[in-house]
Amino acid sequence: MSDPSPAGTGAPAVEPSAPPVYDTRLAGHPVGLLVLFFTELWERFSYYGMRGILILYLVATVQDGGLGVDVATAGAIYGLYTSMVYLTGLPGGWLADRVLGQRRAVLFGGILIAAGHFTLALQSLVTFYTGLALIVAGTGLLKPNISAMVGQMYAPDDDRRDAGFTFFYMGINFGALLGPLACGYLGEKIEWHYGFGAAGVGMVLGLIIYTLFGRVLGHAGLAPARTEDPEDIRRTRKTMFLGGGAIGVAALAVVSLVAGGVVSLVAVVQSFGLVLLLVSVAFFVSLFSQSWTRDQRNRLIVIVVLFLAATIFWGGYEQAGSSLTLFAKDFTNRMWGGEEFPASWFQSVPAFYVLVLSIVFTILWTVLGRRQPSSVAKFALGLLFLGAGFGVMILAAIRVAHGEMVGPGWLLVTYLLHVIGEMCLSPIGLSAVTKLAPKRVTSTMMGVWFLASSIGSLIAGLAAGFYESLPLPWLFGSSAAVAIAAGLVLGVSVPWIRKLMGNVH
Repeated sequence: MSDPSPAGTGAPAVEPSAPPVYDTRLAGHPVGLLVLFFTELWERFSYYGMRGILILYLVATVQDGGLGVDVATAGAIYGLYTSMVYLTGLPGGWLADRVLGQRRAVLFGGILIAAGHFTLALQSLVTFYTGLALIVAGTGLLKPNISAMVGQMYAPDDDRRDAGFTFFYMGINFGALLGPLACGYLGEKIEWHYGFGAAGVGMVLGLIIYTLFGRVLGHAGLAPARTEDPEDIRRTRKTMFLGGGAIGVAALAVVSLVAGGVVSLVAVVQSFGLVLLLVSVAFFVSLFSQSWTRDQRNRLIVIVVLFLAATIFWGGYEQAGSSLTLFAKDFTNRMWGGEEFPASWFQSVPAFYVLVLSIVFTILWTVLGRRQPSSVAKFALGLLFLGAGFGVMILAAIRVAHGEMVGPGWLLVTYLLHVIGEMCLSPIGLSAVTKLAPKRVTSTMMGVWFLASSIGSLIAGLAAGFYESLPLPWLFGSSAAVAIAAGLVLGVSVPWIRKLMGNVH
């Protein structure tokens, strides 16, 4: 299970300056890389461990220790949470650049994440929502900045950088593999809040490693990139005050409306999704209103196409934690060795596939060389594999409709197809954006690119809301149809899009 970025972050890494020492103490790499590896491993353990049981806890009855909310509301909460985790990486990166520096941003973020998980472990509705908010804020601080610090372990032209990020990326997926196994067992088999507490313990372990061995990080992330210009400082403070105030007022207004029964939480999440779409449209309209050469404008059109494709992809892929987890709970035979294993364990499967297939696809693209498909063709393949995965689920759902429980193989095959699609799309997308975006807006485009992940995650949560109201073959069929149709349209458009790309492939 990988995050949609080279190092699994929610925002692009800041280009570092050359490190003061050419450090080769860790098998030819900076020893600080190992500290960041384990910090990120435990942070991802906590994130995916908690996410593995989130929707299950929401729909579990009060008698079984859950919140007992309906599936539509549970899906909306899941979608809003996962969407905000990606979205807050943008202000988190800004705060580190302008105020905190990456080093402190990661520390404060980890503290907030741990506090959020321990708050979730307390049994009340108020602490549940407070815990989610703390995790969202903490992840926004930690995720974009720990990746930036990995980059600062190397000089910009250091040929070890890609290998270093690949090693870091493995930490992400080891954490994503272990988290649902540990937290899922404790949450489903013993007590939900033990699962949330275990996620907090994981983050604390990451913080202990980060603080005890922080000295080996050298100067990475110590100072923010702000200037000492008084006017610049004034603008930064004004932005923080106005931005924070606006977010606080909006959050209080929404909470008051939902608590007062004026609007439903599902309606709020749907409106939030509409806002994200409008923001994306407004950004691209504003972008195209600027002065560009013909080639630049053509490449921006390609970015828009890839943005739409990525949104559709993540809207299906992120159902791993929503509708597919509910299917694992309700309709999958999970007996093994005479005992039923937790439904959340299935969420470790994509991470395992990613660890294996990352190596396979690296070799595949290297061997194919110039014969490999273009970036757009890979995107089309990614969508088709996503659709094929949901096609498998249609067959499983038909069997369920006839009163059968299905074996775990259906979900295992589905996740395999989805991860193959991810390998074709996720790492390729960021590479394509860096190549296609005009230099003066490259960083901005990278930031906006993650809106696709945010919107897609929201869609995945809202899709789970139809889990009970729509026949399962239709639910999974809709996801399959959208993904396959988008993949076919994109595939047919490859010759036209390659002309727009010019000499960029």
